[in-house]
Amino acid sequence: MIERYTRPEMGRLWTLETKFQRWLEVELAAVDAWAELGVIPRQAAAEIREKAAFSVERILEIEAEVHHDVIAFTTCVAEHVGPAARYFHYGLTSSDVVDTALASLMVDAGRIIAQDLERVSNTLRELAVKYKDLIMIGRTHGVHAEPTTFGLKLALWREEIERHRERWDRAVENVRVGKISGAVGTYANIDPRVEELVCRRLGLKPAPISTQILQRDCHAEYLTALALIAASLDKFATEIRALQKTETREVEEPFAAGQKGSSAMPHKRNPRLCEQISGLSRVVRANAVTALDNVPLWHERDISHSSAERVIIPDSTILVNYLLNVFDRVLRGLHVYPENMRLNLERTGGLVFSQRVLLALVDSGMSREDAYRVVQEEAMAAWAEYGRPAGEAVTFMDRIRRRPEVRARLSDEQIEACFDPAYHVRHVDMIFRRLGLL
Repeated sequence: MIERYTRPEMGRLWTLETKFQRWLEVELAAVDAWAELGVIPRQAAAEIREKAAFSVERILEIEAEVHHDVIAFTTCVAEHVGPAARYFHYGLTSSDVVDTALASLMVDAGRIIAQDLERVSNTLRELAVKYKDLIMIGRTHGVHAEPTTFGLKLALWREEIERHRERWDRAVENVRVGKISGAVGTYANIDPRVEELVCRRLGLKPAPISTQILQRDCHAEYLTALALIAASLDKFATEIRALQKTETREVEEPFAAGQKGSSAMPHKRNPRLCEQISGLSRVVRANAVTALDNVPLWHERDISHSSAERVIIPDSTILVNYLLNVFDRVLRGLHVYPENMRLNLERTGGLVFSQRVLLALVDSGMSREDAYRVVQEEAMAAWAEYGRPAGEAVTFMDRIRRRPEVRARLSDEQIEACFDPAYHVRHVDMIFRRLGLL
């Protein structure tokens, strides 16, 4: 991943230096295990641990000749160790080292992302409670529907993040496995106890069964969980972008002092961060498709998955780490415009209360079909005049007041009660209690 989207802590996990260091940890754990089991001399194991070292530059130099990165790695280490290196990589196959080390790195990356998810969840909780009772218009199909609150919108996002936290914990736990089982997973040239000792040292569980590799459904689950997180962040960012449109302007992402929105138009305050979230989330989702394609491999393994994983696993973890932090920054600096929410709620002259009028007429004894016809006729007439200058258009509320069938059944007080937005949000506290937010 390019530097622009790489945060330092996550980025350090996916350097060549860190990868080879993790390979070395697996190899040394295996050496120690063999020594503990009495298969290789303890003195040789101690010498290997003391002298084992590598140089990324040297590994790459050897790899250019042998075209095999693990052989290049073991050769480089052997140059430092000397004769005792005959016990280095003893009984192992390349994937014993690569897959076990990769699992360890994915668990570490998972820990960072889990912290990010917790931070975003806490921010959403704080904002949801703050704006619990801030009434705004709800929209379906992009069209005004009925009143809701901004706090409910944020509470829904927070609950979605909580589901991601549970899903992510499961995905990380399922990839927390190592394998030291040899060329086709039969332990033909390695004692199963070596696997147990290596995994214990690295904080992993031994895979109950493997081939030459760990099975890639676990990696696909991990990448899919990342893709789902990215999809939700895209969803949230898209909503903020929609609410930031000039015609709406109910919320707005942060705009720093000195920031510029357009090289041509000085007035612009574009939703740059939210658009970045939407764009980069597409990369994470696409990577999940590749992870799914990596599940079916030939027989006990092939390496068609290997090259792709060198890209998709680092890139997806780096991007989700970045996106969660950007989104948290958006939330913490979010501009909220309650007055615009009120104006938009009132913009249609009461059209959004049509269901309340419908139900009031039904409760008065009118058939649902007749009530729907009466209300829709007046609503469509009001829609036809929507946008005309104030004083020229007859609002939906006024039309309802004048409709004979309505006047015959509902008093002025009953009609007015139909247009009270508070009615629509009277159960907000109940929802917040159910979510554990109150």
